Amino acid sequence: MEMMELEGKVHDESRQGEAFNPLMNENANFKKRFYIESYGCAMNFADSEVVASILNGEGFGATKLPDEADLILINTCSIREKAEMTVRKRLTEFRSLKKKKPGMLIGMLGCMAERLKAQLLEEEKLVDLVVGPDAYRSLPSLIEEAETGQKAVNVLLSRDETYGDIAPIRLDSNGVCAFVSIMRGCNNMCSFCVVPFTRGRERSRDANSILVEVEQLFATGYREVTLLGQNVDSYYWIDEKNDETITFAKLLERVALVSPLLRVRFSTSHPKDITDEVLYTIARYDNICNYIHLPVQSGSSRVLQLMNRTYTREWYIAKVNRIREILPNCGLSTDMITGFCTETEEDHRESYTLMEYCKYDLAYMYYYSERPGTLAERRYEDDIPEEVKKRRLQEIIALHRIHSLESMQRDVNKTFKVLIEANSKKSDTDWHGRTDHNKVVIFPKENYNLNKGDYIDVFIHSCTAGTLLGKIVDKQ
Repeated sequence: MEMMELEGKVHDESRQGEAFNPLMNENANFKKRFYIESYGCAMNFADSEVVASILNGEGFGATKLPDEADLILINTCSIREKAEMTVRKRLTEFRSLKKKKPGMLIGMLGCMAERLKAQLLEEEKLVDLVVGPDAYRSLPSLIEEAETGQKAVNVLLSRDETYGDIAPIRLDSNGVCAFVSIMRGCNNMCSFCVVPFTRGRERSRDANSILVEVEQLFATGYREVTLLGQNVDSYYWIDEKNDETITFAKLLERVALVSPLLRVRFSTSHPKDITDEVLYTIARYDNICNYIHLPVQSGSSRVLQLMNRTYTREWYIAKVNRIREILPNCGLSTDMITGFCTETEEDHRESYTLMEYCKYDLAYMYYYSERPGTLAERRYEDDIPEEVKKRRLQEIIALHRIHSLESMQRDVNKTFKVLIEANSKKSDTDWHGRTDHNKVVIFPKENYNLNKGDYIDVFIHSCTAGTLLGKIVDKQ
């Protein structure tokens, strides 16, 4: 649950992504085609890029059209019930497509794999193969097995798999921003969260392999990387050759030193683990973005204890104060859950007032969805009526919208360095980029000779609740 959702929409947990990279389709010698959709957090999208690399090595090329595929894969999310319902709907649609194309295989990857493998394979017959997050290297052999008519399954979790030696193939990429996975799994047994059971124990990737990947990305034109982990602040790797322990702060510094032209972001931080050393490292390097995702989940100390978050409301507020002391202009986002087990109106009020205090720039807000197999499902009754959960969620959302607009308005009449990422979705005559604080900026191209991946100073003249609107600063 700690991993920030890829889209910035409130309580919308799935984003469909087309698995298509034109470079993968230039070679006409591919013997088969695959299509992949990913749902949920950024880690799932990064995993799909590892899967694409493995399949590419086996002679599979990507397609953006499911009916062209010999293999359809759906990378799943178990965080909320709605995500699972979306995945089931898509699998049913793909199964209908398979009836028209004998020989097509359908596979399920990711976090739903372990929990629903028997049901989806045998009872509903929606998939031909099921592969857990730590078993993607076995995909080629599982595909061969499924091609014989057998049901192919590997959902074993690993204590050492990081895919550190696999160069991901960037799917649906803008060529400017990329995810780089630095660790896998999670040791934080938050009672509401299924991740420790679907992704296994925490393990950190070889720092040298991370740096090689980042350097290659920069050399091929990428200008922003986001370092990914369920809890990046607990990154810990021992460089035995140099007898050195690499913490997240040290890794962050090494990545920043690849080039001052490379922006560095990271997600996600657990409040209990983010250190002053990390904050001072951010302050020291201009290319480490002043933006931290710091999930709180609840503003009530009593509920936080039930969630097994290991901090109190007061402790969290002190951490926010420390961030703003060391990084006065730091953007801050969070996750918030309403309607957790036994949550009272007073507990809800404490979440509300905490958001009033923190005034987050961005928030990912959800009402509680009990997940089978979690500690909360075993220990507590899901006793808050859904209409109460939804009402409390709407109150939180309404408050955050005020804060989001205020945050945007504070940036009007200021100038920011913006990294150009793509054309605006609404007009090819406008650029789409982001500030250091992770705010979207739209501005006209005019007659400037600029390209994706360029940095440019933009004066902000107006805004909406979610977007800054600006104009290029003429330096002549």
